[in-house]
Amino acid sequence: MLKLKAALKDAGMNQATLARELALSPAALAQLINHDQWPKSLEQETLKRSIANVLLREGASKAVVGTAFEVAGLPETAPQSTAMSEEDEIMLLRKQQLTQEARQMFNLARDPFAPVRSAQEVFLTPASRYVREALRDAARHGGFMAVVGESGAGKSTLRRDLIEWISTNNQPISVIEPYVLGMEDNDIKGKTLKSSHIAEAIMATVAPGIALKRSPEARFRQVHNALRESHRSGNRHLLVIEEAHGLPIPTLKHLKRFFELEDGFQNLLGIVLIGQSELAQKLDERNPGVREVVQRCEVVRLQPLDNDLEAYLAHRFNLSGRPLNDLMDDMAVEALRRKLTGGGAFSVLYPLAIHNVLTAALNEAAELGIPKLTDELIMGV
Repeated sequence: MLKLKAALKDAGMNQATLARELALSPAALAQLINHDQWPKSLEQETLKRSIANVLLREGASKAVVGTAFEVAGLPETAPQSTAMSEEDEIMLLRKQQLTQEARQMFNLARDPFAPVRSAQEVFLTPASRYVREALRDAARHGGFMAVVGESGAGKSTLRRDLIEWISTNNQPISVIEPYVLGMEDNDIKGKTLKSSHIAEAIMATVAPGIALKRSPEARFRQVHNALRESHRSGNRHLLVIEEAHGLPIPTLKHLKRFFELEDGFQNLLGIVLIGQSELAQKLDERNPGVREVVQRCEVVRLQPLDNDLEAYLAHRFNLSGRPLNDLMDDMAVEALRRKLTGGGAFSVLYPLAIHNVLTAALNEAAELGIPKLTDELIMGV
Protein backbone atom coordinates (compact mmCIF):
# COMPACT_ATOMS: atom_id res chain seq x y z
CA MET A 1 0.00 0.00 0.00
CA LEU A 2 1.27 3.48 -0.85
CA LYS A 3 1.50 6.34 1.63
CA LEU A 4 -0.86 8.08 -0.78
CA LYS A 5 -3.74 6.84 1.38
CA ALA A 6 -2.36 8.85 4.32
CA ALA A 7 -1.83 11.85 2.02
CA LEU A 8 -5.50 11.69 1.04
CA LYS A 9 -6.48 11.83 4.69
CA ASP A 10 -4.15 14.79 5.19
CA ALA A 11 -5.89 16.59 2.31
CA GLY A 12 -9.37 15.68 3.60
CA MET A 13 -10.19 13.75 0.41
CA ASN A 14 -11.49 10.28 -0.33
CA GLN A 15 -10.47 7.97 -3.18
CA ALA A 16 -13.62 8.60 -5.19
CA THR A 17 -13.01 12.36 -5.23
CA LEU A 18 -9.39 11.93 -6.30
CA ALA A 19 -10.43 9.49 -9.05
CA ARG A 20 -12.87 12.06 -10.45
CA GLU A 21 -10.21 14.79 -10.32
CA LEU A 22 -7.77 12.61 -12.26
CA ALA A 23 -10.39 11.20 -14.67
CA LEU A 24 -9.31 7.73 -13.52
CA SER A 25 -11.61 4.81 -12.85
CA PRO A 26 -12.12 4.15 -9.12
CA ALA A 27 -10.89 0.59 -9.61
CA ALA A 28 -7.68 1.80 -11.29
CA LEU A 29 -6.99 4.23 -8.45
CA ALA A 30 -7.63 1.52 -5.87
CA GLN A 31 -5.10 -0.74 -7.58
CA LEU A 32 -2.59 2.12 -7.59
CA ILE A 33 -3.02 2.95 -3.89
CA ASN A 34 -3.41 -0.55 -2.50
CA HIS A 35 -1.04 -2.50 -4.73
CA ASP A 36 1.28 0.09 -6.34
CA GLN A 37 -0.04 -0.98 -9.76
CA TRP A 38 0.00 2.00 -12.13
CA PRO A 39 -2.23 2.24 -15.25
CA LYS A 40 -0.16 0.98 -18.16
CA SER A 41 -1.84 3.34 -20.61
CA LEU A 42 -0.63 6.46 -18.76
CA GLU A 43 2.78 7.97 -18.17
CA GLN A 44 3.61 7.30 -14.50
CA GLU A 45 5.52 10.52 -13.86
CA THR A 46 2.79 12.66 -15.45
CA LEU A 47 0.16 10.95 -13.30
CA LYS A 48 2.29 11.47 -10.18
CA ARG A 49 2.52 15.18 -10.89
CA SER A 50 -1.25 15.39 -11.41
CA ILE A 51 -1.90 13.62 -8.09
CA ALA A 52 0.58 15.84 -6.24
CA ASN A 53 -1.00 19.00 -7.68
CA VAL A 54 -4.47 17.92 -6.54
CA LEU A 55 -3.26 17.03 -3.03
CA LEU A 56 -1.41 20.32 -2.61
CA ARG A 57 -4.39 22.28 -3.88
CA GLU A 58 -6.64 20.55 -1.35
CA GLY A 59 -4.33 21.46 1.53
CA ALA A 60 -2.02 18.47 2.04
CA SER A 61 1.39 19.41 3.39
CA LYS A 62 4.40 19.34 1.08
CA ALA A 63 6.14 16.88 3.40
CA VAL A 64 3.26 14.41 3.19
CA VAL A 65 2.92 14.81 -0.58
CA GLY A 66 6.66 14.27 -0.95
CA THR A 67 6.35 10.73 0.46
CA ALA A 68 2.94 9.90 -1.00
CA PHE A 69 4.33 7.47 -3.59
CA GLU A 70 6.45 5.48 -1.17
CA VAL A 71 5.27 2.09 0.03
CA ALA A 72 3.91 2.29 3.55
CA GLY A 73 6.02 0.31 6.00
CA LEU A 74 4.59 -2.78 7.68
CA PRO A 75 5.75 -4.54 10.83
CA GLU A 76 8.14 -7.35 9.95
CA THR A 77 5.75 -9.92 11.41
CA ALA A 78 2.79 -8.62 9.42
CA PRO A 79 2.32 -10.17 5.96
CA GLN A 80 1.56 -7.86 3.03
CA SER A 81 -2.19 -7.89 2.46
CA THR A 82 -3.29 -8.92 -1.00
CA ALA A 83 -7.02 -8.56 -0.36
CA MET A 84 -8.88 -6.38 -2.83
CA SER A 85 -10.83 -3.42 -1.57
CA GLU A 86 -14.63 -3.59 -1.49
CA GLU A 87 -14.74 -1.27 -4.48
CA ASP A 88 -12.35 -3.51 -6.46
CA GLU A 89 -14.46 -6.56 -5.75
CA ILE A 90 -17.66 -4.88 -6.92
CA MET A 91 -16.06 -3.56 -10.12
CA LEU A 92 -14.66 -7.01 -10.90
CA LEU A 93 -17.82 -8.94 -9.95
CA ARG A 94 -18.29 -11.86 -12.33
CA LYS A 95 -21.04 -11.63 -14.95
CA GLN A 96 -24.22 -13.12 -13.52
CA GLN A 97 -26.87 -15.01 -15.48
CA LEU A 98 -30.47 -15.19 -14.25
CA THR A 99 -31.48 -18.82 -13.69
CA GLN A 100 -34.66 -20.39 -15.02
CA GLU A 101 -35.73 -21.07 -11.41
CA ALA A 102 -35.44 -17.36 -10.58
CA ARG A 103 -37.40 -16.28 -13.64
CA GLN A 104 -40.18 -18.74 -12.83
CA MET A 105 -40.33 -17.91 -9.12
CA PHE A 106 -40.48 -14.16 -9.70
CA ASN A 107 -42.67 -14.48 -12.82
CA LEU A 108 -40.26 -12.56 -15.05
CA ALA A 109 -41.36 -12.75 -18.69
CA ARG A 110 -37.83 -11.74 -19.71
CA ASP A 111 -34.57 -11.12 -17.98
CA PRO A 112 -34.91 -7.52 -16.69
CA PHE A 113 -31.18 -7.01 -17.12
CA ALA A 114 -30.83 -8.32 -20.67
CA PRO A 115 -29.51 -5.85 -23.28
CA VAL A 116 -32.14 -3.36 -24.42
CA ARG A 117 -33.83 -4.17 -27.71
CA SER A 118 -34.73 -0.72 -28.99
CA ALA A 119 -34.30 2.99 -28.34
CA GLN A 120 -37.64 2.99 -26.50
CA GLU A 121 -36.13 0.73 -23.83
CA VAL A 122 -33.12 2.97 -23.14
CA PHE A 123 -33.26 4.58 -19.69
CA LEU A 124 -32.20 8.22 -19.77
CA THR A 125 -31.26 10.49 -16.92
CA PRO A 126 -31.09 14.26 -17.56
CA ALA A 127 -27.31 13.87 -17.94
CA SER A 128 -27.44 10.94 -20.38
CA ARG A 129 -30.22 12.69 -22.35
CA TYR A 130 -27.79 15.57 -22.88
CA VAL A 131 -25.12 13.11 -24.07
CA ARG A 132 -27.59 11.55 -26.51
CA GLU A 133 -28.49 14.94 -27.99
CA ALA A 134 -24.82 15.94 -28.17
CA LEU A 135 -24.04 12.75 -30.09
CA ARG A 136 -26.82 13.45 -32.57
CA ASP A 137 -25.61 17.02 -33.01
CA ALA A 138 -22.06 15.79 -33.67
CA ALA A 139 -23.44 13.43 -36.30
CA ARG A 140 -25.51 16.13 -38.02
CA HIS A 141 -23.06 19.01 -37.90
CA GLY A 142 -19.59 17.50 -37.64
CA GLY A 143 -18.77 17.87 -33.95
CA PHE A 144 -15.89 16.36 -32.00
CA MET A 145 -16.63 14.74 -28.64
CA ALA A 146 -15.47 12.00 -26.29
CA VAL A 147 -17.89 9.97 -24.17
CA VAL A 148 -16.12 8.64 -21.08
CA GLY A 149 -17.43 6.21 -18.50
CA GLU A 150 -16.65 3.19 -16.37
CA SER A 151 -17.11 -0.33 -17.69
CA GLY A 152 -20.85 -0.96 -17.77
CA ALA A 153 -21.81 2.71 -17.46
CA GLY A 154 -23.91 2.65 -20.66
CA LYS A 155 -21.48 3.97 -23.30
CA SER A 156 -22.20 1.24 -25.84
CA THR A 157 -25.94 1.57 -25.25
CA LEU A 158 -25.78 5.24 -26.24
CA ARG A 159 -23.72 4.34 -29.32
CA ARG A 160 -26.33 1.79 -30.40
CA ASP A 161 -29.07 4.34 -29.70
CA LEU A 162 -27.29 6.78 -32.04
CA ILE A 163 -26.96 4.18 -34.81
CA GLU A 164 -30.65 3.25 -34.51
CA TRP A 165 -31.68 6.92 -34.58
CA ILE A 166 -29.71 7.43 -37.81
CA SER A 167 -31.29 4.33 -39.37
CA THR A 168 -34.92 4.74 -38.30
CA ASN A 169 -34.99 8.45 -39.17
CA ASN A 170 -33.28 7.95 -42.54
CA GLN A 171 -30.62 10.48 -41.64
CA PRO A 172 -28.12 10.98 -44.50
CA ILE A 173 -25.22 10.14 -42.19
CA SER A 174 -22.53 7.57 -42.97
CA VAL A 175 -21.11 6.05 -39.80
CA ILE A 176 -17.46 5.02 -40.05
CA GLU A 177 -16.34 2.52 -37.41
CA PRO A 178 -12.74 1.27 -37.66
CA TYR A 179 -12.20 -2.23 -36.31
CA VAL A 180 -10.57 -2.06 -32.88
CA LEU A 181 -10.09 -5.77 -32.18
CA GLY A 182 -6.81 -6.17 -30.35
CA MET A 183 -6.21 -2.41 -30.27
CA GLU A 184 -3.73 -1.14 -27.67
CA ASP A 185 -1.88 2.13 -27.26
CA ASN A 186 1.48 0.56 -28.11
CA ASP A 187 2.67 -2.22 -30.40
CA ILE A 188 4.12 -4.29 -27.56
CA LYS A 189 0.76 -5.07 -25.96
CA GLY A 190 -1.26 -5.22 -29.20
CA LYS A 191 -1.89 -3.36 -32.44
CA THR A 192 -2.11 0.41 -32.51
CA LEU A 193 -4.80 2.13 -34.57
CA LYS A 194 -2.96 4.54 -36.85
CA SER A 195 -4.19 7.41 -39.00
CA SER A 196 -3.63 5.27 -42.11
CA HIS A 197 -6.11 2.70 -40.74
CA ILE A 198 -8.67 5.45 -40.14
CA ALA A 199 -8.17 6.67 -43.71
CA GLU A 200 -8.80 3.13 -44.96
CA ALA A 201 -12.01 2.89 -42.91
CA ILE A 202 -13.24 6.22 -44.30
CA MET A 203 -12.61 5.19 -47.90
CA ALA A 204 -14.20 1.77 -47.37
CA THR A 205 -17.39 3.48 -46.16
CA VAL A 206 -17.54 6.60 -48.33
CA ALA A 207 -16.02 5.28 -51.57
CA PRO A 208 -15.99 1.46 -51.43
CA GLY A 209 -14.09 -0.35 -54.13
CA ILE A 210 -11.65 2.47 -54.85
CA ALA A 211 -8.01 1.49 -54.33
CA LEU A 212 -6.08 3.62 -51.86
CA LYS A 213 -3.11 5.64 -53.05
CA ARG A 214 0.28 4.46 -51.84
CA SER A 215 1.91 7.66 -50.61
CA PRO A 216 0.55 9.23 -47.39
CA GLU A 217 0.08 12.67 -49.02
CA ALA A 218 -1.85 11.20 -51.96
CA ARG A 219 -3.89 8.94 -49.68
CA PHE A 220 -5.08 11.76 -47.42
CA ARG A 221 -5.82 14.00 -50.40
CA GLN A 222 -7.90 11.11 -51.74
CA VAL A 223 -9.78 10.88 -48.43
CA HIS A 224 -10.44 14.64 -48.43
CA ASN A 225 -11.75 14.55 -52.00
CA ALA A 226 -14.00 11.54 -51.30
CA LEU A 227 -15.50 13.19 -48.21
CA ARG A 228 -16.03 16.47 -50.09
CA GLU A 229 -17.78 14.79 -53.03
CA SER A 230 -20.00 12.80 -50.68
CA HIS A 231 -20.81 15.95 -48.66
CA ARG A 232 -21.79 17.86 -51.79
CA SER A 233 -24.17 15.01 -52.58
CA GLY A 234 -25.99 15.72 -49.33
CA ASN A 235 -24.29 13.21 -47.02
CA ARG A 236 -22.78 13.67 -43.59
CA HIS A 237 -20.03 11.54 -42.06
CA LEU A 238 -19.37 10.42 -38.49
CA LEU A 239 -16.24 8.62 -37.31
CA VAL A 240 -16.97 6.52 -34.19
CA ILE A 241 -14.10 4.84 -32.34
CA GLU A 242 -14.96 2.53 -29.43
CA GLU A 243 -12.40 1.50 -26.81
CA ALA A 244 -10.76 4.86 -27.55
CA HIS A 245 -8.81 4.73 -24.29
CA GLY A 246 -6.56 2.36 -26.26
CA LEU A 247 -5.66 5.01 -28.84
CA PRO A 248 -1.99 6.02 -28.87
CA ILE A 249 -1.21 9.70 -28.37
CA PRO A 250 0.06 10.18 -31.97
CA THR A 251 -3.29 8.97 -33.35
CA LEU A 252 -5.20 11.27 -30.99
CA LYS A 253 -3.12 14.15 -32.34
CA HIS A 254 -3.83 13.10 -35.93
CA LEU A 255 -7.59 13.14 -35.27
CA LYS A 256 -7.38 16.93 -35.17
CA ARG A 257 -6.29 16.87 -38.82
CA PHE A 258 -9.20 14.63 -39.81
CA PHE A 259 -11.56 16.95 -37.95
CA GLU A 260 -10.20 19.94 -39.86
CA LEU A 261 -11.11 18.50 -43.26
CA GLU A 262 -13.58 21.05 -44.59
CA ASP A 263 -15.61 22.17 -47.54
CA GLY A 264 -15.93 25.91 -47.10
CA PHE A 265 -17.38 26.48 -43.64
CA GLN A 266 -18.63 22.91 -43.33
CA ASN A 267 -16.80 20.20 -41.40
CA LEU A 268 -16.69 17.04 -43.48
CA LEU A 269 -16.23 14.60 -40.60
CA GLY A 270 -17.71 14.43 -37.12
CA ILE A 271 -15.73 12.43 -34.57
CA VAL A 272 -16.98 10.53 -31.52
CA LEU A 273 -14.57 8.75 -29.17
CA ILE A 274 -16.01 6.25 -26.69
CA GLY A 275 -13.82 4.94 -23.91
CA GLN A 276 -13.16 4.33 -20.25
CA SER A 277 -11.84 6.87 -17.78
CA GLU A 278 -8.25 6.54 -19.02
CA LEU A 279 -9.38 8.34 -22.18
CA ALA A 280 -10.17 11.48 -20.17
CA GLN A 281 -6.72 11.28 -18.61
CA LYS A 282 -5.13 11.16 -22.06
CA LEU A 283 -7.23 14.17 -23.06
CA ASP A 284 -6.13 16.18 -20.03
CA GLU A 285 -5.52 19.81 -20.99
CA ARG A 286 -2.29 19.69 -18.98
CA ASN A 287 -0.87 17.13 -21.41
CA PRO A 288 1.00 19.26 -23.99
CA GLY A 289 1.03 16.42 -26.50
CA VAL A 290 -2.74 16.63 -27.07
CA ARG A 291 -3.41 20.28 -26.27
CA GLU A 292 -4.68 21.10 -29.77
CA VAL A 293 -7.03 18.11 -29.65
CA VAL A 294 -8.37 19.03 -26.21
CA GLN A 295 -9.18 22.54 -27.41
CA ARG A 296 -11.54 21.06 -30.02
CA CYS A 297 -12.94 17.99 -28.28
CA GLU A 298 -15.80 18.11 -25.77
CA VAL A 299 -15.35 15.43 -23.08
CA VAL A 300 -18.54 14.23 -21.38
CA ARG A 301 -18.55 11.71 -18.55
CA LEU A 302 -21.33 9.23 -17.82
CA GLN A 303 -22.09 9.52 -14.11
CA PRO A 304 -23.33 6.74 -11.78
CA LEU A 305 -27.07 6.44 -11.14
CA ASP A 306 -26.83 7.89 -7.64
CA ASN A 307 -29.96 10.05 -7.84
CA ASP A 308 -31.85 7.86 -10.31
CA LEU A 309 -31.51 4.38 -8.82
CA GLU A 310 -35.19 3.84 -7.98
CA ALA A 311 -36.36 5.12 -11.37
CA TYR A 312 -33.82 2.91 -13.14
CA LEU A 313 -34.88 -0.20 -11.22
CA ALA A 314 -38.57 0.51 -11.87
CA HIS A 315 -37.82 0.95 -15.58
CA ARG A 316 -35.87 -2.30 -15.78
CA PHE A 317 -38.42 -4.44 -13.95
CA ASN A 318 -41.25 -2.90 -15.98
CA LEU A 319 -39.54 -4.31 -19.08
CA SER A 320 -40.23 -7.74 -17.55
CA GLY A 321 -43.81 -6.90 -16.73
CA ARG A 322 -43.29 -6.61 -12.97
CA PRO A 323 -43.54 -3.53 -10.74
CA LEU A 324 -40.50 -2.81 -8.60
CA ASN A 325 -42.45 -3.06 -5.30
CA ASP A 326 -43.34 -6.69 -6.06
CA LEU A 327 -39.65 -7.63 -6.04
CA MET A 328 -37.88 -5.15 -3.74
CA ASP A 329 -38.99 -2.99 -0.86
CA ASP A 330 -37.48 0.38 0.05
CA MET A 331 -35.03 -1.21 2.48
CA ALA A 332 -33.72 -3.53 -0.24
CA VAL A 333 -33.22 -0.59 -2.60
CA GLU A 334 -31.29 1.30 0.07
CA ALA A 335 -29.20 -1.79 0.76
CA LEU A 336 -28.26 -1.91 -2.91
CA ARG A 337 -27.33 1.76 -2.75
CA ARG A 338 -25.15 1.21 0.32
CA LYS A 339 -23.47 -1.81 -1.21
CA LEU A 340 -22.53 -0.02 -4.43
CA THR A 341 -21.44 3.21 -2.76
CA GLY A 342 -19.44 1.78 0.13
CA GLY A 343 -21.56 3.80 2.51
CA GLY A 344 -20.63 6.98 0.64
CA ALA A 345 -16.91 6.29 0.16
CA PHE A 346 -17.30 5.73 -3.60
CA SER A 347 -20.00 5.02 -6.17
CA VAL A 348 -20.18 2.22 -8.71
CA LEU A 349 -23.91 2.58 -9.24
CA TYR A 350 -23.51 1.81 -12.92
CA PRO A 351 -25.94 -0.43 -14.84
CA LEU A 352 -23.58 -3.41 -15.13
CA ALA A 353 -22.73 -3.49 -11.41
CA ILE A 354 -26.43 -3.09 -10.51
CA HIS A 355 -27.38 -5.91 -12.88
CA ASN A 356 -24.78 -8.31 -11.51
CA VAL A 357 -25.67 -7.73 -7.86
CA LEU A 358 -29.44 -8.01 -8.40
CA THR A 359 -29.15 -11.05 -10.66
CA ALA A 360 -27.07 -12.82 -8.01
CA ALA A 361 -29.61 -11.80 -5.35
CA LEU A 362 -32.57 -13.06 -7.41
CA ASN A 363 -30.83 -16.38 -8.02
CA GLU A 364 -30.04 -16.72 -4.30
CA ALA A 365 -33.62 -15.84 -3.34
CA ALA A 366 -35.00 -18.47 -5.71
CA GLU A 367 -32.68 -21.10 -4.28
CA LEU A 368 -33.69 -20.22 -0.70
CA GLY A 369 -37.39 -19.82 -1.53
CA ILE A 370 -37.52 -16.15 -0.47
CA PRO A 371 -40.38 -14.41 -2.35
CA LYS A 372 -38.94 -10.88 -2.24
CA LEU A 373 -35.45 -9.41 -2.16
CA THR A 374 -34.42 -8.21 1.30
CA ASP A 375 -31.67 -5.88 2.45
CA GLU A 376 -29.83 -8.76 4.16
CA LEU A 377 -29.91 -10.85 0.99
CA ILE A 378 -28.55 -8.02 -1.17
CA MET A 379 -25.76 -7.16 1.26
CA GLY A 380 -24.81 -10.85 1.45
CA VAL A 381 -24.30 -11.61 -2.25
